[in-house]
Amino acid sequence: MSLNRTAIQVFEAIERIIQNAKLGEIEEVELSLTDGRVMAEDLVAKHPIPHFNRSAFDGYAIRSIDSQGASFDQCISLKVVDYVPAGQVSERMLQSGEAIRIMTGAQMPEGADAVIGIELVKEITKGEEKWIEINRAVPIGQHIAYIGEDTQEGTILAHKGRVISAGEMAMLATYGYHNVKVYKQPRVGVFVTGTELLSVEQELEPGKIRNSNSYMLLSQIRKTGAIPKYYGILPDDFDLCYQAITKAFTEVDYLITTGGASVGDFDYVQDLIEKLGAERLFNKVAMRPGSVTTVATLGDKWFFGLSGNPSACFVGFELFMRPVLKKAVGAEHIHLPRSKAKILHDVEKPNLFTRFIRAKAEVKGHEVFVSSTGVDKSGVASSLIEANTLLVIPGGTKEIKKDDLVEIIWLDRPVEGTIYV
Repeated sequence: MSLNRTAIQVFEAIERIIQNAKLGEIEEVELSLTDGRVMAEDLVAKHPIPHFNRSAFDGYAIRSIDSQGASFDQCISLKVVDYVPAGQVSERMLQSGEAIRIMTGAQMPEGADAVIGIELVKEITKGEEKWIEINRAVPIGQHIAYIGEDTQEGTILAHKGRVISAGEMAMLATYGYHNVKVYKQPRVGVFVTGTELLSVEQELEPGKIRNSNSYMLLSQIRKTGAIPKYYGILPDDFDLCYQAITKAFTEVDYLITTGGASVGDFDYVQDLIEKLGAERLFNKVAMRPGSVTTVATLGDKWFFGLSGNPSACFVGFELFMRPVLKKAVGAEHIHLPRSKAKILHDVEKPNLFTRFIRAKAEVKGHEVFVSSTGVDKSGVASSLIEANTLLVIPGGTKEIKKDDLVEIIWLDRPVEGTIYV
């Protein structure tokens, strides 16, 4: 087919995507299964923490007034009348001249208004009675955690859109969220195209390469919080491709094909979009690598035609598909973060299109330094191994010199170095 392919700018392509991206549905999931999911409700303190006045120290609960006047020269004796371990409550009303042995976390006995540490008293046994001697005055409130001191009831501890991790799970458990409302994980289908592709377990043959894009995409999809489903290698036959994609769309809401997005004799993506009746958002972007990236919608379903070149496929997913999936899972931040960095080498390859170079950034003191991770060609996959950023070179830039400040996009990868503040 004859198709007009006019390249649009990257920011315009992203804007078109965001305008069509939608939140996914909400479901309730048992707390232990929510790690990595996105909250679809605010985490609200259902009660104060602590919800009773409790001891913050191992020692003795006393009445502060009973300790007044105590000194090394004039000790005051208090009779020990009860023992309160954590999790239990004393039934005694503390009277003048009395003390109650108490453990950290235990509820303060009625009548007590201070705790003195066990190492600051002298314990004495008189027959069957236990006493303590105090040699200092104890202020009211010493070593007591009061109701709501940590968190007041009604406080919003985390807003919806927050990814649940260890801290959020601890607080959800604290406030009794045994079931948690989270956004459903979208299901994403992956096809790769090309009769030149071999399965990973097959031996190499002349003219053939192993399929690597699908495994790369499965990892990228999982990192967004979505669930991938690999459908295999599509044959270079239009009717068979159409049947397979139509069937896959009954099982998933997002579908990726990698390869078949260019203009070769067996590149069917544009014809498939036409036959599906999908609305094409764009079919060419002013970028390198991945200019032939195509995105279309079919009602609430999405079709992403990514380049078959590994690095172009990777970049296309991060820039265009990642925000759509992040929006669907309700994430607070859908775009990868950006910052400035000092480049460690010259870049002299001008291009009218914006370039996204696989790069590695390191933090040293207060500065960020970045350098390319390898050969800047879309078919080169080895440069992805060390890459934790994409180095952005705006279209039309003639050259960049070592130590120039450049823009980088941080990938979801570990960062080496230490920040000193």
